[in-house]
Amino acid sequence: MSTPLKPKTSLTRKPVSAVFTLVCATLAATFIAACGGNDDGNFATLNGKAPLVIGHRGAAGFLPEHTLEGYKLAVEQGADFIEPDLVMTKDGVLIARHEPMLDSTTNVATVFPASRKTTRMLDGESTTAYFANDFTLAEIRTLGAIQARAGRPTEYNGLYKVPTLDEIIALAKSEGTRVGRTIGIYPEVKHSTYMAGIFGANMFEDALIAKLHAAYGNTADAPVFIQSFEVSNLQYMRTKTAIRSIQLIDADDVNADGTPSLVAPYRQPYDFVVKGDKRLFSDLLTPAGLDFVKTYATGIGPWKPYLATTVADNVDRNGDGKVTINDRKVIGSTGVIEAAHARGLLVHTWTFRNDASGYGFADPKAEMQFYMKLGVDGVFTDFPITGVQAVAGLR
Repeated sequence: MSTPLKPKTSLTRKPVSAVFTLVCATLAATFIAACGGNDDGNFATLNGKAPLVIGHRGAAGFLPEHTLEGYKLAVEQGADFIEPDLVMTKDGVLIARHEPMLDSTTNVATVFPASRKTTRMLDGESTTAYFANDFTLAEIRTLGAIQARAGRPTEYNGLYKVPTLDEIIALAKSEGTRVGRTIGIYPEVKHSTYMAGIFGANMFEDALIAKLHAAYGNTADAPVFIQSFEVSNLQYMRTKTAIRSIQLIDADDVNADGTPSLVAPYRQPYDFVVKGDKRLFSDLLTPAGLDFVKTYATGIGPWKPYLATTVADNVDRNGDGKVTINDRKVIGSTGVIEAAHARGLLVHTWTFRNDASGYGFADPKAEMQFYMKLGVDGVFTDFPITGVQAVAGLR
């Protein structure tokens, strides 16, 4: 999922300390499940069941994002869904990368010369990078995934390959069989307007739908959500599939008064920009906007500041001698969850990280529980074990 930068498993060849951390996290999740962690309770969600824990890009807080090993760890930690962001290779294969650019999430710069970089317009921004659509799958198979965020383990860099959607589906099914519960997938269609300019209109979406129908059938009961920050692609796919979809809602930052800041390219869905549609992301969360989303999507996926207001009032609430985003005053619900639920729309929010972006919260578990009590139907987290613990603590 596209997250702005804000103040958006085989365990061989790993240091003992890293192995211990991963194993302890997995054992903790197993203990929670054994104590009844999968039983539904009386939650404020749309259906009254426990909110979903979605492994954001796998278990990205522990292992490089969008790798089979990371997805497997998310399942072992108790995630209900795993989230692959999808782009397309030069030869038309759907692979999991956060963006079409390979630079920050793989070792591409050490494998291929700088001459393989190209400059392209991506959502209105001139971008020079190694683009996945300029490489065949065979070439991408020579790359190793690396940790994309500073301060996270780097000892796994280069050990894991970039997976295809086929491999991710196979993993979700085999892991579901192994752990005895259904593991869903939550693919994000990345930059449809850009992809259409490379491959042709809706070829990206058609390829995804074909894969999903072959694996799960054309049914709303499939353990799948399709997500996108654009609108036209979701509208198109609604005419082709019954599989559920989620309209993502973006922003670039949070103002001091708690309102989301809207600056390009996080101001509007990019297909709106191309079409001259003046509506902003925030407009999709008004009553009229939610009614509009209801015509083509199953739910909304707003960045969490759209759901709860937090104010920067320069108070050191956690007493650590400095004022950070963790110290923001938490005001409460914006009313978006309630309005969405009134229309039968699900609300899945993002991104919860133990090591960053805790607006108004220093404790990541407490933060997730706050949003769960408000009624969110699912949470995206880089640390699935914490999401599982948050749900278990509310039962």
